[in-house]
Amino acid sequence: MNVVSQFRQVELSGFSVRTYGFCLLFIAGNILLPQLCHLIPDGGKILLPIYFFTLIAGYKFGLKVGLLTAVLSPLCNYLLFGMPSLTVLPVLLVKSSFLAIAAAWVSGKTAKLSLLHVALVVLVYQVAGGFAEWGLTGEWSMALRDFRLGYPGMLLQVSVGWLVLRWLSEYE
Repeated sequence: MNVVSQFRQVELSGFSVRTYGFCLLFIAGNILLPQLCHLIPDGGKILLPIYFFTLIAGYKFGLKVGLLTAVLSPLCNYLLFGMPSLTVLPVLLVKSSFLAIAAAWVSGKTAKLSLLHVALVVLVYQVAGGFAEWGLTGEWSMALRDFRLGYPGMLLQVSVGWLVLRWLSEYE
């Protein structure tokens, strides 16, 4: 098994049926996975499930699909289930957007996939998102919550995200 492998980002042209189809697929994943994780007490805070498919979308399908997934997933979850709460929604939108941008940028610039690349994406969005959360809430404790409670979710994003991206690496 190659530690670092060549990786080709699929940049979908325009706003085609294929683009919207992948967005809907990833948004559905970001709706279903959090619902499953919320069956565990504090599962959302620990496993950070709403970010998972945004990572895959941005890394494999670029900025457009990544950002659509990043913005529409939390909004759909809020409208359907009232989660995240309205007070947390802006932070989630910012962090998700940072994730989509970081994933698309790393994938596009390096054309490689490794655990280190995926870990870099997760670290960048969490650090940038933490500063944004601190700016929005004025509370460091809230900004550091993902690092305190959500490290299992970050580890899952890196390891399972890498496995899913390896599986998708041949998709054109």
